[in-house]
Amino acid sequence: MRAYFDFAATSPMDDEVLAAYTQELRAVGNPSSLHAEGQSARMRMESARARIAAAVGAEPAEVVLTSGGTEADNLALKGIHAARNAEGAHRPRLLVSTIEHHAILDPAEHLESHGVDVVWLPVDRQGRVDLEALRAAIEDDPESVSLVSVMLANNEIGTVQPLEEIVALAHPHGIPVHTDAVQALGQIPLDFTALGVDAMSLSAHKVAGPVGVGALVLSRGLAPVPLLHGGGQERSVRSGTLDVAGATAFATAAELAAAHLTDGTSARTAALRDRLAEGIRGQIPDAILTGAGLEGDGDHPREDGRPGRLPANLHVVFPGCEGDSLLFLLDAAGFATSTGSACQAGVSRPSHVLMACGFDEDQARSTQRFSLGPDTTREQVDALLRALPEVVERSRRAGMVSASPRWAHSGGAR
Repeated sequence: MRAYFDFAATSPMDDEVLAAYTQELRAVGNPSSLHAEGQSARMRMESARARIAAAVGAEPAEVVLTSGGTEADNLALKGIHAARNAEGAHRPRLLVSTIEHHAILDPAEHLESHGVDVVWLPVDRQGRVDLEALRAAIEDDPESVSLVSVMLANNEIGTVQPLEEIVALAHPHGIPVHTDAVQALGQIPLDFTALGVDAMSLSAHKVAGPVGVGALVLSRGLAPVPLLHGGGQERSVRSGTLDVAGATAFATAAELAAAHLTDGTSARTAALRDRLAEGIRGQIPDAILTGAGLEGDGDHPREDGRPGRLPANLHVVFPGCEGDSLLFLLDAAGFATSTGSACQAGVSRPSHVLMACGFDEDQARSTQRFSLGPDTTREQVDALLRALPEVVERSRRAGMVSASPRWAHSGGAR
């Protein structure tokens, strides 16, 4: 028997989503065509857009469909920064947290290499953005800031950011805020309007939808400079033939994910996550549970009512273990997990997230992420707990290495 503990990387497609997807794949019609088939496709496209919008507290006109979270993040960073520097404006500074997914970090570094002044916002030990540092960065010269980008929930350690406070610091100065909400969708209540952000990235395959579909939820007042030029679809922000099947599947997945927040699924998943956390504490006392909400930090709601971390996320440092070693030993034992560390050029590197949180390099290379889903069972959690002590002991006997030639990843495609 195998057990899947890598839902944060990608999730199996739900049967209802698959049925909606395959039914729409059989239909014909380009939504931009004027004949009956085309207009029928357009109606189905706009229905899907409205359903996605309703699931995330947005207006249909604010949903710009993309090929996934990576494209949405790139469009937000590059497109909004370029738009805010158009027509003679000079806003060279971009404010980005140090623990973003590489779909944000890499575009930010690309912009930095082309003269943009990227201000990297620090975080605390639990991975929360330092609000005073953000305040100081803004007040240093608010007119020079093009955009603030802070993810809603971290893909490695699961910490949920205080987005409302971040918006409250930026908006009085007319600075737009973007958030990567790819991991948050389906795990915590998501309301674009209530959050107050100006742009929000989403991805379907994290919530039992298909790979290759995502969205940038974009307030009407923003018009990013497009990355793609062509037919002018999607508010002239994202050109390309509209993917009706993908949008329909995404809409179905988003609705199911939203339902899981209120039908007991999310609470059940959180309880299983807590069972796994307590089991690890009991069997491996020197293990370090990272992120907000697991070691007296208030997983469960903060003063503003929002959760401190994602309910399906558990990220652990196992001192003396190479992350890759743990991953492959667990894989051999029948468990799919993740190191949560970035990989470049085939070399396993320390987690940039943990390094930003103040962990040392060895700790940042000794991690394992367990991400649960709606299908995770208590039996699977207990089986993992039975296997872990021996896996950790074997990994410790193997020891740490300076660099692993094997691939690891930071959570899958976006």
